[in-house]
Amino acid sequence: MIVAGPNITLDRIVRIDELRPGEVLRFSEAIIAPGGKGANVTRVAKALGFPATLVALAPGRTGRAVIELLFDEGLPVDAVATGGEARAASIVLESSGRVTVLNEPGATIREEDWGAYERTVADLLPGHGFLVCIGSTPPGSPPDAYGRLVVLARERGMRALVDAAGDSLAGALVAAPELVTPSLGEAEGIIRGAGPQPAAERSADVRDRALAAASALVGRGASTAMVTVAQGLAVARGSERWWVDAPPVTVRNPIGAGDSLVGGLIGSLERGHDLRTALRLGVAAASASVETNLPGVLDARRVHTLVDHVAIVER
Repeated sequence: MIVAGPNITLDRIVRIDELRPGEVLRFSEAIIAPGGKGANVTRVAKALGFPATLVALAPGRTGRAVIELLFDEGLPVDAVATGGEARAASIVLESSGRVTVLNEPGATIREEDWGAYERTVADLLPGHGFLVCIGSTPPGSPPDAYGRLVVLARERGMRALVDAAGDSLAGALVAAPELVTPSLGEAEGIIRGAGPQPAAERSADVRDRALAAASALVGRGASTAMVTVAQGLAVARGSERWWVDAPPVTVRNPIGAGDSLVGGLIGSLERGHDLRTALRLGVAAASASVETNLPGVLDARRVHTLVDHVAIVER
């Protein structure tokens, strides 16, 4: 798979007993690692034995440093240099299990930067089965950035998955991608036209809402829509509706679960597996990833153990 994850980050994963705004606080642990949703997908694909190449924008010196850290992990990356500096993301893990993520927007790019990025993606597409467009796009990107990449993939006989929010997801739906995988909050945000809905997963009717959102996304252009929540995954394809239950696990860091889903799902589909088999592997990968400290890091043996505990129910 080719992974279009333009907005890379330098992640800071920090632990603290309790986050108390307005105070001077000390973290008990800090881990620095290259990040971004595209990096996580590529990391998971490598762990599961699926070939994947990340295409990223590399702003300034910090962008080059993030790319070098990705190379150090043995991840295949094609980078397009731009001005500015790469963003940082702080992931704060509290003892209670609460997680706070502070994301910077990324360096502003020019029209010619995105043009160079598109050409790089296009050059890499031949010989691959799927293009994954994932994460935010940096300021200055065209509003239909992912939609344009979906069209590029289709022109070359490839399928495309889009995991995005807001205008990026809305613009991609116009291009009719084969798969979309937003969270419930992201899906309801564009369906209602009100921006992401962060409290959506805390509702009592979360499964019904996720299934309704998946159906609505199919109505807007996606061939198959998968809407993620902590409890599992709602899937809509044509007239079919499925609920996929996530197996029970101990959560250490939930960030990157959706990226792990995408890495396992698309890797499985590229191997020629049917959608149900791919869904089981994807959900197992997502569940295994939350048991670890770092986003996109998982134990492949644990994934294959969890596959047998993933249940799919027609709705």
